[in-house]
Amino acid sequence: MTKLSVNINKIATLRNARGGSLPDLVKVAIDCERFGADGITVHPRPDERHIRYSDVIALKPAIKTEFNIEGYPSRSFIDLVISVKPAQVTLVPDPPDALTSNAGWDTILNEQFLKEVISEFKRNNIRTSIFIDANEQMIKNAVKTGTDRIELYTEQYAKNFSSNPAGSVRLFRKAAILARELGLGLNAGHDLNLENLHYFYANITDLLEVSIGHALICDALYYGLENTIQLYRRQLKD
Repeated sequence: MTKLSVNINKIATLRNARGGSLPDLVKVAIDCERFGADGITVHPRPDERHIRYSDVIALKPAIKTEFNIEGYPSRSFIDLVISVKPAQVTLVPDPPDALTSNAGWDTILNEQFLKEVISEFKRNNIRTSIFIDANEQMIKNAVKTGTDRIELYTEQYAKNFSSNPAGSVRLFRKAAILARELGLGLNAGHDLNLENLHYFYANITDLLEVSIGHALICDALYYGLENTIQLYRRQLKD
């Protein structure tokens, strides 16, 4: 079964717009799980413009499903993840001022850096995933970093889906097959939504997890959070 991890960054953005504690981030995470989410994802950034480091600490004891912390592996981020010990850490190559994730790792250029960071997480029994483009060479070299999984960066798929579904997924299907052959677990995320998620799921083998935030939270404004999570879960069934 492909797991649905709900990224709750946008809930924190809404809270931070007015200050205070509304909406209650921990309550939203608990509700997401209660409504059917298989995991919760957060992406704390250095400026804490949405998820704060203190949020990550507060969420850990409340989450009963899988907790996935994603971010750039600065020293402060590494220390935070090791102290919290989530089920999974997803490493992204974003610079501190990036609006959102916009590229995967160059696993050749950053091989040694990633190897050192990943070994530190693995010593602490934290599963690692790295954010990566559907690029054959980058995926092959990911094995050398020691990562457990890769997360395919799906913006290009989502961008081209409406005009050419078959063409948009082709490269990602090949990437998934390669990952399986190399023994890498496979996650995916970025711009997946109710329109394009099922087609992606149906065409990608051994997809373990999708992480979805922006689109899901936007849909929740119209359909309600409980109904929206169920709608997304239905896209991950044959």
